[in-house]
Amino acid sequence: MIPYQRRMEMLQLLEQQEIVSLSDFCEHISNVSESTIRRDLKTLEAEGEIILLRGGGACLKQGSYEVPVQSKTVKNVNEKEKIAKYAASLVHDGESIYIDSGSTLLRMAKYLKGKDITLVTTNALFFSEIQGMNLKCFIIGGEINFSTASIVGTKTNSMLAEMYFDKAFLGANGFSDKAGISTPDIREAEKKQIVNRHSNKTYVLADSSKSGRNTLCKVFDLGEVTIICDKMTDMLEKSENYLIAE
Repeated sequence: MIPYQRRMEMLQLLEQQEIVSLSDFCEHISNVSESTIRRDLKTLEAEGEIILLRGGGACLKQGSYEVPVQSKTVKNVNEKEKIAKYAASLVHDGESIYIDSGSTLLRMAKYLKGKDITLVTTNALFFSEIQGMNLKCFIIGGEINFSTASIVGTKTNSMLAEMYFDKAFLGANGFSDKAGISTPDIREAEKKQIVNRHSNKTYVLADSSKSGRNTLCKVFDLGEVTIICDKMTDMLEKSENYLIAE
């Protein structure tokens, strides 16, 4: 296992547990010495991803970590599939829609087959999912974040500012009454806010594991846009603006 993959695995373990001890890391990641784990932890601390604790443990620095899209695709698969299928059912012939980056959003592609729509996206992976479909697609330009397969930046925002949508489907890393709907990346937050202003209706696709989570950048107030989730949560009730994927 290369160092990058090992550190990603460590971050994913920290995402699942509030605090992870050095012995837990060693037990979870096989065939790696304690000294290597210590070096990885110091590297992650220097990169601002984690906080080292006395005794060798660590905790995730809140809102600092954007899970790579490859990892997201294998997490909460059934929930994401249900949400994606339901979201696609809201799209009707003749509409112009925007689809954001994110693993749940990517799953919408196959359910759009046969629909006569115009699609705009900043999801760099979307093109490969819609080949052979009879729909018009615009992939917005800009800088690619290779970790998340998202296209972002000033150029991206300026192009989106000149477009208008019947419906927009966005991703998010968390939603709570404290931080609203949030993302770790300020560029993603700005992009989503532009799209929302230029859309007749905005939906955020977020599975229930993201309920109650706070990340660095607030995008919307809770209730400002409609959240599509796989099941009811306390945060959804507080938002008073949600749909449950059936």
